Amino acid sequence: MLDLGLKGKKALVTGGGTGIGRAIAVALAKEGVDVAIASRNPDPEAIKEIESHGVRGLRLVTDVSKEDQVVKMVKDAIEGLGGLDLYINNSAAHWDEPVTKITSDGWINSIHTNLSACVWACRDISRHFIDQGQGSILIVGSVTTSNPLYKETGYRVSKTGLVAYMGVLAIELAPFGIRVNMLTPGFFPTAVSAHLGGDLLKKVLEGIPLRRTGRTEELAWPAMLLLSDKLSGFTTGAEWTVDGGQVLRPLPFYTDDEVIQMNRP
Repeated sequence: MLDLGLKGKKALVTGGGTGIGRAIAVALAKEGVDVAIASRNPDPEAIKEIESHGVRGLRLVTDVSKEDQVVKMVKDAIEGLGGLDLYINNSAAHWDEPVTKITSDGWINSIHTNLSACVWACRDISRHFIDQGQGSILIVGSVTTSNPLYKETGYRVSKTGLVAYMGVLAIELAPFGIRVNMLTPGFFPTAVSAHLGGDLLKKVLEGIPLRRTGRTEELAWPAMLLLSDKLSGFTTGAEWTVDGGQVLRPLPFYTDDEVIQMNRP
């Protein structure tokens, strides 16, 4: 088995109780990492799954849209795990609002949950990483930064803001040997996208060259590589997109069968 050099490290994953965050949290646990997961209501079963791999799991009830709770989350993670080496910013929230019906609550919650929370957490975690002389940060982005999504103004703006923030964070922390990267998922079925089905899902798949949705475990390996100093020690400020080719946005000139036929020997 490939040694990623992660065994014995300690990680904090926001939104780590479900979906993409949980897949990353469990993958870290399999590599021998103690993992704290934080969200409004972290699933206790996620902690059991983490601890089933012989590592420590820590459950932190946190509303990341509130700065004081984010500050407490970081403090509790460091104290509860006895340190911190890895931070995975994954929490995200959607408010479906057409551009003519955007509300203050929807806008503010989107910006704070998806963008401000990352800034607040990384501010405090960076101090800890600088003091100990090492650390790795992984920010989970979204292909909506390339493909606009209907009724998701706040979501897209906040996720695009994360790309800009990631770059600033990467160059300012580089002199301390701290790496910052981004993992950008395409369409992965999660609780947030559970309402998509039938003809709507068919339309989504038509825009994905591989013609299927992603599986959360398919994000785990890229996440592990980006977090590993051993394998990605010279990588910072990078964005790894895992989307089945969605950002390519091919024009539908040909069907899949026609493409296969034209490329046959």
